Amino acid sequence: MNSLELRAAFSLAFIYVLRMLGLFMIMPVMAIAAHKYPDYSVFLVGLAIGGYGLTQACLQIPMGVLSDKIGRKPVIIIGLLLFSAGSLVAAYADSLVWVVVGRFLQGAGAIAGAIMALAGDLSRDNQRPKVMAIIGVAIGFSFYIALLMGPVIANGYGLRGIFLATGLLALLCILLVLFVVPNAHNIAPKGDTLPVISDLKTLLRHPQLLRLNLSVLFLHMLITLLFVHIPRFFVSLGWPLAEHWQLYLIVLLSSVMGLALIMTTGRKLSQSVLMFVCVLGLATVFAALAIDSCSMLLIMLLVSVFFTCFNYLEANFPAMVSSIAPAGKKGSAMGIYASFQFFGAFLGGVLSSAISQYWGSEWVFGLAALICLVWSYLIKGLHSTERLKRYTLKVDSQGADHLAQQLAEFDGVEDLTVIHSEQVIYIKVDSRKFDIQRARKSLNLEE
Repeated sequence: MNSLELRAAFSLAFIYVLRMLGLFMIMPVMAIAAHKYPDYSVFLVGLAIGGYGLTQACLQIPMGVLSDKIGRKPVIIIGLLLFSAGSLVAAYADSLVWVVVGRFLQGAGAIAGAIMALAGDLSRDNQRPKVMAIIGVAIGFSFYIALLMGPVIANGYGLRGIFLATGLLALLCILLVLFVVPNAHNIAPKGDTLPVISDLKTLLRHPQLLRLNLSVLFLHMLITLLFVHIPRFFVSLGWPLAEHWQLYLIVLLSSVMGLALIMTTGRKLSQSVLMFVCVLGLATVFAALAIDSCSMLLIMLLVSVFFTCFNYLEANFPAMVSSIAPAGKKGSAMGIYASFQFFGAFLGGVLSSAISQYWGSEWVFGLAALICLVWSYLIKGLHSTERLKRYTLKVDSQGADHLAQQLAEFDGVEDLTVIHSEQVIYIKVDSRKFDIQRARKSLNLEE
């Protein structure tokens, strides 16, 4: 990667991390810290934890489309201002209802699509996957950093401290957008980065993508559901909120080792089989938690198993969406996927808090175990996609159809789409059979 691509990758990754920290730091502390509000209820706690997911789910695709009309940076700045405003509303809220309002407003800053599109605009075709990978890794780490930082900040400065910090970080991100993130001089083909409204209806009905969309909905529903209850379990077993970061550190380190074990021992198994095993692992965790006599050691073990399975699924689902989506439709497929993901977080908060308020946490965990069993049936129908790759080829629009016919005759080409307005051909190929360099040379295509 050249210096501009490195600057774009790391500055955009930093913006993404700071924003996601603001959304996630609340998760491990809200169930305990919310007791100070006069209108405290378990239901409102669930809304405060997962409420951001509803506005994220509703605005994820529209904000991405808007960035194609008015520009990437203006949409990112608007989103960060909304996020900062929501943080301030929550910080100075004198009731839990207003915290929920702030969380909904935070979620309205749905800038993921615009960030990814800007990353695409600032990178060359052959370097774009590296830029996206850097941002993807940063997103993953942001959640784990939030689990460790949330209890520490809440202990010293309360919920107000967390919300003020996240609001200030969002304003810092605006400065990064204005003065550090490079300006885009070219617009990358948008089929692999941005949603296209006309694609949505077809992709929503795609059987394999539907399984993945429902899978990520269940996954994020379950992790939100878990955090409505786990902090309270820790406190009831004698661990004050200030020390929860130590427990989460143990859990995260254990889950990393568990993930390495899965990847090492599962090399001879297909991707779909390993996913099926992880979903059954989640079902086991929730079935065990439904027994209300869990000891501290058992809860730590179960939460570690949960995160091991969560890590594997969270890392592999986006790759499968990217691979399964028709050529030139990845941006739309990922937009739908992200909407399901955030809506799952919202559902987890609402269902968990509503059920536990009237029937107790054991009913919540029992329902979660049942959902996992239904989910395991969906996972069994997923097709393995490890060997599929995607390429975007720049062509002259006048000769695009002829080149597409020639490309279709190459071994390993699974799917292709010609977009005349973008002067590109999107192809999806079996990497065992297709040689991109040979194809470029044979058809006299530029790198």
